[in-house]
Amino acid sequence: MSFPDPIAVFRTEAAELLEQVEAGLLDLNVNLGDKDQIDAVFRGLHTLKGSGAMFGFEALAAFTHHCETAFDRVRKGEVPATHALVTAVLEAKDHMRALVETPNGDHEAMSEALLANLRHAVDGTSKTETAPAAAKPAQTLYKIRFALPVNAMANGTNPLPLLDELRDLGTCRIVADRSKIPSLDDLAPTDLHIAWNVELLTDQPRSAIDDVFIFVMDDMELAVEEVAAPAEAPAAAPSTAVVAAVPAAAPVAATMPAPAASAAAAAAAPAPSNAPTDAKAAKASENVRVPAERLDELMDRVGELVIAQSRLSQLAGGSGDLQLRAVSEDVERLSGELRDTMMVLRMVPVAHLFSRFRRLVHDLAIETGKRIELITEGETTEVDKSVIERLADPLVHLVRNSCDHGLETAGERLGAGKTEAGHIHLSARQQAGEVIITIKDDGRGINKERVRAKAESSGLIAANAVLTDQELYQLIFQPGFSTASQVTNLSGRGVGMDVVKRTIDALRGTINVVSRPGEGSEISLAIPLTLAIIDGLLVRVGNARYVIPLSAVEECLELSVEEDMRSRGRSFISLRDSLVPFLRLRDLFRTGTTPDPFQKVVVVSTGAERVGLVVDQIIGDHQTVIKGMSKLHHDVATFSGATILGDGGVALILDVGHLVAEGQQQEAHLRAAG
Repeated sequence: MSFPDPIAVFRTEAAELLEQVEAGLLDLNVNLGDKDQIDAVFRGLHTLKGSGAMFGFEALAAFTHHCETAFDRVRKGEVPATHALVTAVLEAKDHMRALVETPNGDHEAMSEALLANLRHAVDGTSKTETAPAAAKPAQTLYKIRFALPVNAMANGTNPLPLLDELRDLGTCRIVADRSKIPSLDDLAPTDLHIAWNVELLTDQPRSAIDDVFIFVMDDMELAVEEVAAPAEAPAAAPSTAVVAAVPAAAPVAATMPAPAASAAAAAAAPAPSNAPTDAKAAKASENVRVPAERLDELMDRVGELVIAQSRLSQLAGGSGDLQLRAVSEDVERLSGELRDTMMVLRMVPVAHLFSRFRRLVHDLAIETGKRIELITEGETTEVDKSVIERLADPLVHLVRNSCDHGLETAGERLGAGKTEAGHIHLSARQQAGEVIITIKDDGRGINKERVRAKAESSGLIAANAVLTDQELYQLIFQPGFSTASQVTNLSGRGVGMDVVKRTIDALRGTINVVSRPGEGSEISLAIPLTLAIIDGLLVRVGNARYVIPLSAVEECLELSVEEDMRSRGRSFISLRDSLVPFLRLRDLFRTGTTPDPFQKVVVVSTGAERVGLVVDQIIGDHQTVIKGMSKLHHDVATFSGATILGDGGVALILDVGHLVAEGQQQEAHLRAAG
């Protein structure tokens, strides 16, 4: 059994912490007085610093300490939260990520520059804003006793930074309890037998004390007693005196609280001190972190099981053995449930994807000098994790394009009667077996004349070519296509939209563009929910079998020879008083076979329209494990993959959207040829 690399585990946790810090900073940037967000950012930075030091990322811990200190001052009311401070810490957060990924890199110059920027943000506010913050909250006296596990030092936990952090919270008096230190013969040099008693006078809440021990709380002994605030501070023992108290041979009884008080503390302390630990343990027990590659491996096994089950069902269907059929049905039911459970495990809310665009829009607003507001919708929509990962880059390019090209400057917007702030709407929703992700802005819209002129000058279309708006808009996804007059660091090279097109094509998705002059543009990406296993309808066309995704199927009809003969030349059938176009797959695939006497029409939905697909036979439903096409066939748009059938044969999976588009083109060519 292999154990996870602790450094890899830390990097994963650090990435999550950095995302939390970024989300907190962006929320704080909207409401600078939000104390909950200030505390959340502080806790995130504090946790990152502590865990970084624990795993040997000293540069990260040292750098993060400065940001943590800055937010500690904000938390204490010494300096106010400002947009400049938020921006400085956001930039510092990016550097923290680099320190996590390449801890041995040359980061010194960048660290100094970012810390200078941070100091400037803090000092610039403290000079002007310190006075109003003079009123400090009342102070509270806490009596704290803590003892770390015996093996704490062997595991890399140093108690001295914990004492330093307690000192940072207020006036401290610290006494070491050495009563449990064994004799020299029994003493192991790596064992820790010292406990500490601390009297802390502070204006910080109890949670600040818990934060000090946040990394070791699960295994340590901690008792915190809140005492009524004294009229005067406790015997002022400065930090240096406390350090001296550790090696001093002062009797423990002389520095400990009175026995009665100690007993009271012992009786009262466990409840509050254990509560956070219990809460953390309960939360930890609800979630299990599993590496993504293990999910992929499990998915492969489930896929093989589905194929084996399909073969068993086929054998049982051809056998008269009732017991074999019963076992086959049980295996089919269980494999179906296992498949559904596995698919749920792979589904991830798009909130994970959308959250990163808040920072992007924040930075783009600064870079372009525009006021931009991001509105997200449908964050709970779930998509297969492999799809989510591949959507990130296309969405980055689309959002950047909307911010740079789509939205006008504040002056232009006000002149056009719009609000000063431009808006980017990012939404997701499910539709049949697809997820629709839409990027919409309320900017100037796409200039069709400029797109056409650029396309003609580039030779993409002939002069005066007749194109629909959708065909014209699709030209912006051509490699190297750009209508920008100059190249900037945001756009202008015609690369971004090409990336979008290639990625969506690879996902077997489609792109739809709608734009209105002066009102903005809307780009919709239709992506399959999963790339692993789907429910399919197995059909036969000629001598070959194909799978139609069941999510696209609306209904099935019989097409008799008479109706087939009547419909020749027009390719329409009458379906409940409406005409539905259909495609003969036998002709489209050029099977060279004669049609069955009773062909079937499978009516599928492709967005807003319905189309019939004429097949020779409908075999039945089929749990389809999607296998990728070979490199030789990866550009065949009509098929989205292949699957292995129960008898070992192979069936191609139809890509309904591309198939219908290709069929319509062929029909158009045939009609044009007369």
